[in-house]
Amino acid sequence: MPDRPSVILTGFADEAANQKTAEQQFSAFASLGLQYYTIRFIDAGKGVKNVMQLTKSEITKIRHLEDEYGLNVSSLGSPIGKVKLLDVDDKSHNKFIPFKKYLGKDVRRACDLAHAFETKLIRGFSFYHPRGTDPWDHVPQVVDQLGQVAETCHRSDLIFGLEIEANLVGQSGPLLAEIYRQVNHPALMLIFDAGNITSMGCEAGEVFAQYSAMKQGIGWVHIKDYKHTGPPQRTDHVDEAALKNFVPADIGDSGHERILRDFAEMIPALQRKLKRRGVPGVFLDLEPHVKGGGQFGGFSGPDGMLVALRGLCRVLDYVGIDYHLRDFEDVCAARGF
Repeated sequence: MPDRPSVILTGFADEAANQKTAEQQFSAFASLGLQYYTIRFIDAGKGVKNVMQLTKSEITKIRHLEDEYGLNVSSLGSPIGKVKLLDVDDKSHNKFIPFKKYLGKDVRRACDLAHAFETKLIRGFSFYHPRGTDPWDHVPQVVDQLGQVAETCHRSDLIFGLEIEANLVGQSGPLLAEIYRQVNHPALMLIFDAGNITSMGCEAGEVFAQYSAMKQGIGWVHIKDYKHTGPPQRTDHVDEAALKNFVPADIGDSGHERILRDFAEMIPALQRKLKRRGVPGVFLDLEPHVKGGGQFGGFSGPDGMLVALRGLCRVLDYVGIDYHLRDFEDVCAARGF
């Protein structure tokens, strides 16, 4: 009987910590049985900071704590690409940074941090087009800029993952698929997130269609889901500050069962591709937002993260995808037995 496809479970550890301290994050994830985490916001003793703002001493402390708790970084949860594409006043609060400066400073900083945390993966985005304009009109500029981002990452032997999310140019599966096709770079991959699509008023059928459009470029998957409180209202612009109906993957409206059953067929080939690049396997990255979400992050608490993990495991068990949580052998190995 053939082996079942297998994934590595990880998550945004800041979602599991009430005050986002490193010790809280790592205690929660170790208790959940996870051995990988995505680093985004963290307090290493000098206040909560985005990973991009960490100092050398903070990085050193975090690395020591990772060893203590038996954790490794799966990806750098950077905000790269969450800036304006054009210097236009569109009544949003998004920042504009000239791209040449952004590439030379922020993108290179993300690459340095990925190396510091020994991960090959950087999460990023596809830039904010002026509100009220058609995102398709901005694809050529986004392709040019993301091609340069991908090349910068490639020179550092890293992979840049482009996440699907509302309000950005890459806000739909077809848009991301076209960006991926035109950039055509080995360092660029796509990150699927069903909850982000459902929060735009999409039903399960459309979510699957968007997944299908982008699946050939998918490198890893974010796991969150969303529950409609009434008839879905399709929108191209989402008030991210008002999002509050995220739920675990087994009870939302995204149709994770169908998506993950299809994704299972891709896992073996994707796993081989990623391992050739130094990535340990195919990551499913919990970002559940079950206690609220926003433009630059979300929160679940230790209890919410546990509920979200259980929900994901139930779906994986049902569709026949294997995963590993810490067991007694892992605990003994950590103690040197």
